[in-house]
Amino acid sequence: MTITTPDDFTRRWRQPPNFPLDIPFDYTFLPAVDILDHIRKDKEVRFTILGDDDWQVRMDRTAAFRTAPLEEVVTWPFRLVHFNLSRFYDDLLSGFQDEVMIPWRTHLSARGFTWQRLAPILFLSTAGGSSTYHNDNSHGLAWQVHGSKTFHSYLDPDKYLPADAAVIGETTGEEPPEHDVADRHSVTMRPGDLLWSHALTPHWVTTESALAMSVTLSHGGLSHQGLFSERELALRAYWDKNPGEAWMHDLRNVRY
Repeated sequence: MTITTPDDFTRRWRQPPNFPLDIPFDYTFLPAVDILDHIRKDKEVRFTILGDDDWQVRMDRTAAFRTAPLEEVVTWPFRLVHFNLSRFYDDLLSGFQDEVMIPWRTHLSARGFTWQRLAPILFLSTAGGSSTYHNDNSHGLAWQVHGSKTFHSYLDPDKYLPADAAVIGETTGEEPPEHDVADRHSVTMRPGDLLWSHALTPHWVTTESALAMSVTLSHGGLSHQGLFSERELALRAYWDKNPGEAWMHDLRNVRY
């Protein structure tokens, strides 16, 4: 069921499964190929060349990714992520802070939410590409901008990854484990679609179009009137028992 009102969101955000949202963000991105061409050259970008080609082909493409002709690069299977989009608020993402981040923060704050980190993350990938199988310590508002992706998770994440196991990172891998397809919760997202992904829930994302781009607003330490989500309580309990590790783990998955 799509969440359309603030009250609906407040009721649903604390526990899985993931859910679509209807939020009228008013922002127009540059074409995905232009963003790719710009961001692939940035020193903080992270990318992985995928596919069944031999090792040397993947290594050659990795070395050439930043400089090869764009029309050639978009034919390669790859996934790309950039965690520090504030670097581009004055050019590539001009207006994003004022038109997206400030209104969304204001919307949450006005309804009793607080957070410790709220920042956008950019994802780009080509047909057949897939993220790793992983969980994040943060809640994500995934916004499909160009092309289509399918966001896979579980109706009942505890069946495959209890929160205590997610906290210590027992989930990360290239492929999801064997599971009953009936337990899977898969949502295909097209331009303009938004999906709430719960913290500490295992998931993976597959690319369904020739080129796909999405932006996820990552919410670290999100709480509503002092209450954290049910699965994040396990993270807080772990940090209480292991204070030396608190904040040693970043709020994002670096193996995308």
